[in-house]
This record gives sequence, structure tokens and C-alpha cells, in this order.
Amino acid sequence: MDVTLGVGQSSESEMVYRLGLQWDFQRSWWETSTGRLTGYWDTAYSYWQGDQTSSNHSLSLSPVFVYEFAGERFRPYIEAGIGVAAFADTEIEDRDLGSSFQFEDRLGLGVRFGADQDLGLRVIHYSNAGLKNPNDGVEVYSLYYRMGF
Repeated sequence: MDVTLGVGQSSESEMVYRLGLQWDFQRSWWETSTGRLTGYWDTAYSYWQGDQTSSNHSLSLSPVFVYEFAGERFRPYIEAGIGVAAFADTEIEDRDLGSSFQFEDRLGLGVRFGADQDLGLRVIHYSNAGLKNPNDGVEVYSLYYRMGF
């Protein structure tokens, strides 16, 4: 199990703080001298600190695929995933998410170093995919640190 701490800003200028737990897939595919494809399950709690409106909270669960490039001390990687999230409130500043249920799409890049540590950047988009109107959606741009236990 790994723990991730993240801090970022939403497209609505809210500060977003994220605490996550990850479990590796325990599998890899397409292993070559260049790298390998692997992944993990990510579950997280996020606190959205509002400027204009009250704060919000969300819980999420996502499978995330990671392409890790080969390296000895530093192993750069890219990641992508699509999962689900539940928000306590459907409003984030001026945006109306339309429902508490949201899809969580993510893209990220980072570097692994030391014994099971990561540092990276990530963008996450939340949207209900048009299942309910309105569907304003929101993005989060964040820096994160991940440590294995």
C-alpha cells in the first residue's frame, strides 16, 4: 500500500488537498529495455477549499495505468486513468456539477526515486459525462508526493 499527498488548484481557483491510498496491480505488461506498463488502484479523499462558496469534499476510486521508463536511480513515468467520484455538494464556486456522482479522468507525469517514492504533476477532470444537466465540470492541477509502505 502507498500513500499520496497532493496539493493543487482547481480551474475555479479553489485550493484542493488530496490524501490517497494506492494498491499496485501486481502485474506488468510489455516489459522491454525501454520500460513497462503497470498500474494501481487509487482511492482518495479531497478537500476543496472554497473562496466564494462553502468548501466541498469528495471521495474517489480509479484504476490508473502507468508507463514507467527504465532507469536505475530515477524512473520517469506517465499515467492515465478514469474512475468515479462522489461529491458532498454539487456546486464548486461558480460551477454546477449537476450531480454528486462524477467521473474522474486523469493524466499525469512523474519520477520514481529511492525506495518507493514518487514526485509528480497531475491534471484531473471531473464531469458527469452529460448524465445530468447542468454538467459544468471542473479541473484540478496538482503536485503530489507518493510514498510506499
